[in-house]
Amino acid sequence: MADNQMSQATQATQATQTTAARRIRAGGVSLAVTELGASGGVPVMVLHGFTGSAQAMEPLTGRLAARLQARLICPDLVGHGLSEAPEDLTLYTVEAMVKQITDLADTLECETFHLVGYSMGGRVALTLGCTEASRLRSLTLIGASSGIADTDQRIKRQQADTQRAQRLLDDFEAFVDEWMAQPLFASQAALGEEHCREARQQRLASKPEGLARSLIAAGTGAMVPLDEQLGRCEVPTLLVVGAHDTKFCAIAEQLKAGLSRAQITRIASAGHAAHLEQPDTTATVIERFIASTDTSASSRENTRSAAGQR
Repeated sequence: MADNQMSQATQATQATQTTAARRIRAGGVSLAVTELGASGGVPVMVLHGFTGSAQAMEPLTGRLAARLQARLICPDLVGHGLSEAPEDLTLYTVEAMVKQITDLADTLECETFHLVGYSMGGRVALTLGCTEASRLRSLTLIGASSGIADTDQRIKRQQADTQRAQRLLDDFEAFVDEWMAQPLFASQAALGEEHCREARQQRLASKPEGLARSLIAAGTGAMVPLDEQLGRCEVPTLLVVGAHDTKFCAIAEQLKAGLSRAQITRIASAGHAAHLEQPDTTATVIERFIASTDTSASSRENTRSAAGQR
């Protein structure tokens, strides 16, 4: 490993070691929230994917905390990780999770913040961008979609997710093994057996009932598709996709066409979870994007102030 790579890995590890976790009630749910990095820094909230948690995002969040000197806020979404898994399905919808995220930001006194979302977390993030764009400094979506526009396909996906949820409840370990064996995640095998074992254990740490409810209420088939709302998301947006993830590369192009301020970055030698497969490259791309949006915002504010003085 080169010296600069060793330095980056060390920084990421040190940032992760300074993590503090607590429980915060937001949107009617008790969420487990991990914070790391500079407590007074610009807030960056990071949302994990289905079956994930804040822990699963550490390869990315540790690096961002070290490089940006930002305040990284990483909740376990409802039903995931150490967060509450209530029985009420309405608390698991994408819209409910948006409310939980904005309430969490209010509690943490973050009037505006950068938002990064992966997969399911990306769908939550994009929904927030389409409905409350004024809250966001920037939006980064990793392997995310806007939902399923076609009604028949959406119904088929709902039915499939309902079956998966039952499988999850019947045999949680078998479900996790089947979930991880999907072609979508095949490229993660290159990360080695230890990574796969740790990823499996992290998923099994969640409550199966919570994951089942999340799959039913917030799956791609259950969410309201956002295609007609993309124009409302007037937020600088970075679409990150692994170059090997051909399905989501095409989805990113569709999203870019509908979003007014979007750009795409393809991560070489990576599949769906680019932040896990190429964490240094992905962190660098996101770091530069966030820094550029903050610089642009500062420049616009200075221009407005100067105009006001004249």
